[in-house]
Amino acid sequence: MSKPINPTAIGAFTVGALALLITGVLMFGGGQFLNTDKARFVVYFDTSLNGLDIGAPVKMQGVKIGEVTEISIQLDPKTIKAYKPVVVEIDRNSLTGVGGIKFPTAMTHAQQVTNRDNLVKAGFRARLETQSLLTGLLYVDIDVHRDKPPVFVNLDYKGLVEFPGIPKTTDELRNTAEEVAKKLRALPLDQIIQDFAESLKEIKAILASDDVKKSREALAKTLEGMDKTVSTLNRNLEPMLKDTNKTIQNTNLLMEDSRAMVRDVHQDIKPILASADKTLAAATAALNRAEQSMANVSDAIGPESALNETLASLKDASRSIKELTDYLERHPESLISGKDN
Repeated sequence: MSKPINPTAIGAFTVGALALLITGVLMFGGGQFLNTDKARFVVYFDTSLNGLDIGAPVKMQGVKIGEVTEISIQLDPKTIKAYKPVVVEIDRNSLTGVGGIKFPTAMTHAQQVTNRDNLVKAGFRARLETQSLLTGLLYVDIDVHRDKPPVFVNLDYKGLVEFPGIPKTTDELRNTAEEVAKKLRALPLDQIIQDFAESLKEIKAILASDDVKKSREALAKTLEGMDKTVSTLNRNLEPMLKDTNKTIQNTNLLMEDSRAMVRDVHQDIKPILASADKTLAAATAALNRAEQSMANVSDAIGPESALNETLASLKDASRSIKELTDYLERHPESLISGKDN
């Protein structure tokens, strides 16, 4: 006869199973369901994702801040274009402000968009880079690329905020090489080579012509004549330069003698000028006294008298002496060379 089922044992078994289930979720799920310090974005890369796996690191300027959690592919039925959304999960604990202050947690979609826009405005873009050349594995690098405009696909993928992605460095190099190759293929290379060959033939024919040979011979003769002329000039110029140097030296000596003579004349004329000044002062005083006397006897002597004429002549003589003295003081060399007319 079987025992009856114990409800207590069933309840204990059920609670234990739930506890094991929760423990497994926390262990194998990394606690992502309870962790609110994770920020998830979607990035669309317009390139091959070969080498990018789930769990690949996400780095910002070489520092790991998260990992890739999801990779998928979408086809647009209208344009038959493939889009490759890559979901990246960023650990907010890896990003702190100055002094270790944590950034505020963006709980709403609008706050996440604001945070994304601030990063994009600062120049941050997402790009695939190679982890190792041997393995070919890729990782997501978030770095500053202000010269690359942000491009958004604007597709809704699970309600996640889109972060702009740019092509890989190797893709840019390949695209540049393809553009150069296209431009080279567009050039008429056959015609260019043919024209160049014809130009070389013409140049060769010109160099082998009689006119060029005659020109080379004439040029050689001209150069030979120029050499002879230069040699002759060198022989003739040497004595001329010696005579010129002697002439310059004699001229310098003559100028020094002239300056010395002018200094001597200037020193000798100083006493003469001083004596002339004294004579002029005495004559002026006598003239003043004579004029005063004439004023006293003006009734006895008329304006047409001889004494009046004598005084006028004495006054003119005094003025002439003063002008002569002033001129000699300004031009002492005139005692030797005479007054210029």
